[in-house]
Amino acid sequence: MLFGVAVVLYSQKSVFSRYLGFTTDKIIFSEARSMPIDKVLDAHISKSFGIDVSEYQDKVDWDKVKEIEGGYPIEFVFLRATVGNERADRKFKKYFKKAKEKGFICGAYHYYRPNENSIEQADNFIKNVTLVEGDFPPVLDIEKLPKTQSIERLKVGLKRWLERVEAHYGVKPIVYSGESYYEDFLRDDFEDYPFWIANYTAFYKDIEDEWSIWQFTETGKVAGIKGPVDINIYNGNSVEMKELLIR
Repeated sequence: MLFGVAVVLYSQKSVFSRYLGFTTDKIIFSEARSMPIDKVLDAHISKSFGIDVSEYQDKVDWDKVKEIEGGYPIEFVFLRATVGNERADRKFKKYFKKAKEKGFICGAYHYYRPNENSIEQADNFIKNVTLVEGDFPPVLDIEKLPKTQSIERLKVGLKRWLERVEAHYGVKPIVYSGESYYEDFLRDDFEDYPFWIANYTAFYKDIEDEWSIWQFTETGKVAGIKGPVDINIYNGNSVEMKELLIR
């Protein structure tokens, strides 16, 4: 019963702060949400930029995918590989191959479903994804609260996924989430992992040191991709980014 109350309270809180826009006193909020994408990228021009895509970006023309609108070169691409314990993204294998052919540094992520078995989810990812030297480590995408288990049991499941995947690929995975989810549930218990954090409602002049990657918008424009695209900033330059890659 107490867990149910906690979920209700957290759900109410999320109406105001949103998982992808946690409010802290560390960031500049003035008109942040309406800030032009080029202004954000200009503020981090020394860093590396990338995008992430899935089957929802249909019919990508990879010959045209080169830069974010405004002339900002794309250096890396993350692609959704799997969802839950049995589903594979329908475009993953095709898109991953094409992105690599175009010279992008690539990564694959798994969308975690809290109410499904964590080991089965890890095995689903492992079955569908081959990663090699120069790729990003595997990514665990956790955004939802569980409906049938406690937060503590959720954390156990996340750790099991991470440990199984790390054992297979020989590298510590990256954890993706929204900032409020990270602040409330992940930061203290998963501090040994690199983090990829989404926040669309605030402008960071200086990205948090604990964040390897900041996803700052879901409304980017890229030639060759129909519709909006998530835009990401690696918290460092191209040389520094290589330290995160599989070696």
